[in-house]
Amino acid sequence: MAGVSKGAAGEVLAARFLREKGYEIWAGNYSCRFGEIDIIAAKEPYLAFVEVKTRSEDGLYAPAEAVTPAKQKRIIKTALLFLQQYAVSLQPRFDVIEITTRKGRPMEAVEIDHIQGAFEAEDLHAAF
Repeated sequence: MAGVSKGAAGEVLAARFLREKGYEIWAGNYSCRFGEIDIIAAKEPYLAFVEVKTRSEDGLYAPAEAVTPAKQKRIIKTALLFLQQYAVSLQPRFDVIEITTRKGRPMEAVEIDHIQGAFEAEDLHAAF
């Protein structure tokens, strides 16, 4: 996969990882005016809105550190719009998947960490 971006490679690896864990992928790169959600995946009793963060093994920071409060807010607003558009009986959850890849090899994962419930909707929780 020459020329594949680190982010795109990470999303492919994350979707594969989720499928192996029994999740059904509902959407990839779901976007609206508020923002984008990398992966929306279902596994009873949850509907996971997943932010994928990929870093090379020589990176200085943990991938999840890039999911700032502002980014979380955009993801939550995007998820709220998704839930308004589609009748969903599953409990929404916000996850982060951190992927560390081999230096110079974006499709070779060194580590995949699935942080379930990485952040919460808090003030928007009643809307769910």
